[in-house]
Amino acid sequence: MNQPPNFNRLARLYLWMELLTFGLWLALTRQTFLPRLRQSRRALVLGDGDGRFTASLLRANPQVQITAIDASAAMLAALTRRAGPDANRVTTHQADIRTWRPEPSAQPPEPFDLIATHFFLDCLTTPEVESLAARLRSCVTPNALWVVSDFAVPPNWFGRLVAYPVVTALYLSFALLTGLAVRRLPNHAAALRAAGFILLRRRSRLAGLLIAELWSAQFPEFP
Repeated sequence: MNQPPNFNRLARLYLWMELLTFGLWLALTRQTFLPRLRQSRRALVLGDGDGRFTASLLRANPQVQITAIDASAAMLAALTRRAGPDANRVTTHQADIRTWRPEPSAQPPEPFDLIATHFFLDCLTTPEVESLAARLRSCVTPNALWVVSDFAVPPNWFGRLVAYPVVTALYLSFALLTGLAVRRLPNHAAALRAAGFILLRRRSRLAGLLIAELWSAQFPEFP
């Protein structure tokens, strides 16, 4: 297993890098399903970078308690600062999500009813997403939601001529800046389905370059 990428040096630049490259499109994509998350009470947020989604969720949902996992200590510090007065509702863990599990205790941990992965699964390979989804399936409530934002390469001329070169350039850039070893988008949809999650909604932006998805852990009524 490769070392996790090092995003520490980008923590203070991340917002400006995003705005200069994609404007507000990534932020809008992260918040696509935010109104559907106001009933969540225990959220697991993975790889939220400098914490903009975490801060938005805290403001939109005054009851939610968040566990935030990231391999970068600097990103977790930025996330905590951005949470501001709501930081007392956030617990952070610095860990490699490829091997992280909820901490064992004398009592079974309270299950999560929300998982959020915004522009994070693209840092993993398909087998790593499969392993992650299988592990998380056992620590969520039966009706838990999983919200995903990510890049995509649509199967059309735009995908071939625009989206694929953009995604390739992003991977090369982050390989140089952080040491990211992944070079292609994982098939996260197949991985989530294999773990028993069901796709409820899918929205796209920028002609399909950006996607937002809402998944549910609830099994269908019929096999």
